[in-house]
Amino acid sequence: MSGHSKWATTKHKKAVIDAKRGKLFAKMIKNIEVAARTGGSDPTGNPTLYDAIQKAKKSSVPIDNINRAVKRGDGAEAGGADYSTIMYEGYGPNGVAVLIECLTDNRNRAASDVRVAMTRNGGNMADPGSVSYMFNRKGVVVVAKADGVDEEKVLDVVLEAGAEEVNDLGDSFEVISAPTDMVAVRTALVDAGIDYDSADANFVPNLQVELDVEGARKIFKLIDALEDSDDVQNVFANFDISDEVGAQLDAE
Repeated sequence: MSGHSKWATTKHKKAVIDAKRGKLFAKMIKNIEVAARTGGSDPTGNPTLYDAIQKAKKSSVPIDNINRAVKRGDGAEAGGADYSTIMYEGYGPNGVAVLIECLTDNRNRAASDVRVAMTRNGGNMADPGSVSYMFNRKGVVVVAKADGVDEEKVLDVVLEAGAEEVNDLGDSFEVISAPTDMVAVRTALVDAGIDYDSADANFVPNLQVELDVEGARKIFKLIDALEDSDDVQNVFANFDISDEVGAQLDAE
């Protein structure tokens, strides 16, 4: 989920340790398998695979599961599926624009899951292109706050590597760059001794809808329903919530 608000990021991290952990692991494994099939099984020459493996390790996915996914991807082990990426577009409650990225071996199932989740939670599907223009593909590197790692230090390290901006998300920093500069950005961080949590090519909204508490509840309910599908890999939405609204939701 990406709504680019402090609370949304916190909520997403909490999801790692709740009942969705198994689903999250499965989606990370799928990413690894597809990355290995697309760009080869050597992470040093396949940045997408490298980042997928690093993200899985950070989330405590067992190394044996990771290795088997790589082998399935490059054909060294049987059982790999023929996954394809599909992007669905729609609107959630309060006119929030939603992009749903699926990675599936069954297009009909994925389309049905997405449509049902949208219609049951106050959303509706939209024609291709009617929502995606509100988002830009960006490299997003998340850096956890730690001793000696402040915004100024992160900025000093990443700007020369091609970063466009650094956002303070409360317990972490989000470094935005062009997708083609993402590897250079995360490499610069590692070279400077700064650990990073994840590096992904995401869709970042160029216009955001500010939500109140009730609006935030509705959009999170929709996103949860979408992410419950095994075929849905990522949900991107152009909402934002204030610190006050986030604090109210956090207290519930």
